[in-house]
Amino acid sequence: MFEEPLAPARFDPLDPLGLDDLLTGEDRAFRDAVRVWAGDRVLPYITDWYERGELPGIRELARELGGLGALGMSLKGYGCAGASQVQYGLVCLELEAADSGIRSLVSVQGSLAMYALHRFGSDEQRGRWLPAMAAGEVIGCFALTEPDHGSDPSGMRTHARRDGGDWVLTGRKMWITNGSVAGVAVVWARTDEGIRGFAVPTDTPGFSAVDIPHKWSLRASVTSELVLDGVRLPADAMLPGARGLRGPLSCLSHARYGIVWGAMGAARSCFASALEYARTREQFGRPIGGFQLTQAKLADMAVELHKGLLLAHHLGVRMDAGRLLPEQVSFGKLNNVREAIEICRTARTVLGANGISLEYPVMRHAANLESVLTYEGTVEMHQLVLGKALTGLDAFR
Repeated sequence: MFEEPLAPARFDPLDPLGLDDLLTGEDRAFRDAVRVWAGDRVLPYITDWYERGELPGIRELARELGGLGALGMSLKGYGCAGASQVQYGLVCLELEAADSGIRSLVSVQGSLAMYALHRFGSDEQRGRWLPAMAAGEVIGCFALTEPDHGSDPSGMRTHARRDGGDWVLTGRKMWITNGSVAGVAVVWARTDEGIRGFAVPTDTPGFSAVDIPHKWSLRASVTSELVLDGVRLPADAMLPGARGLRGPLSCLSHARYGIVWGAMGAARSCFASALEYARTREQFGRPIGGFQLTQAKLADMAVELHKGLLLAHHLGVRMDAGRLLPEQVSFGKLNNVREAIEICRTARTVLGANGISLEYPVMRHAANLESVLTYEGTVEMHQLVLGKALTGLDAFR
């Protein structure tokens, strides 16, 4: 039996390490389907959405993403795709290459709201919410952060008290992606039994959401403040499987993994723009890509971009094997978002003054990544997580 010889290897400027060889055919199919969708449904419009600070048609976009299997895609059952973590990461990569706001929609839906219900919810809660959320018919949000408590959720003031057989929730949540369009909110609150999670239908009396204005980052994304003013819920609204902060923090770790991939999508978009510009923009009688300093910038961007992709793939393989540690997720989030921002800033210098124009994606990605750098754990928090893991000493307790 003779095996067909492999085609001769050729250097691809957009895949200099040949990372596509690490992917299976199914991996590529997921990636390519989402890349085509983003090219048709996001890229032609994203500049206008970003400039207007809107994400019009979000419900239709959610249904289309559900049809692609992109919502809660690594979860099993309940209409979810049951895809691998590497495949989920590749989807995050392609979505954020279009815009961080679109990837955030998918991350919050799948890795936070759906993941919390899937892992900690009752059978009734899973059956009620997950199939509709997987199809994009119901949008979810995840309400942990508060106006005065971000990096330290243990200080949350939102509380839930028992009143007969019911729970009554009171408090405020801030910076909640999907908040004003959600049909269900996974709300974390302090109780006499410790911190617990609740599946809150957003049409419950006392629940309200208002979009946060004047954002200069993640403009094509719905970001809201939630107010819970005596929201009365039946006893079975509480997620039975989560007690204490370990529940919401495990959800955040799952979402951070998607960011490890997604940030590299934004970086890839900026690198590709800078590379094309360097080949075609002429100064002093020739393309600027022929100058040593420009080539040095492109080489450095390519090295950091593809190191980040290797890291993301490695973490995905570990996650699929059930061996990914929270500290390793912090490693990936810290490195990849930080390097993605630097790639965007360097790309901006290659484009010169054109780099600040929305005619190119560079400044939009750079501004979006300033939010990504902060949410799901700031740089400082991930440095301290790694510092504790390295030294065995806790610097923030």
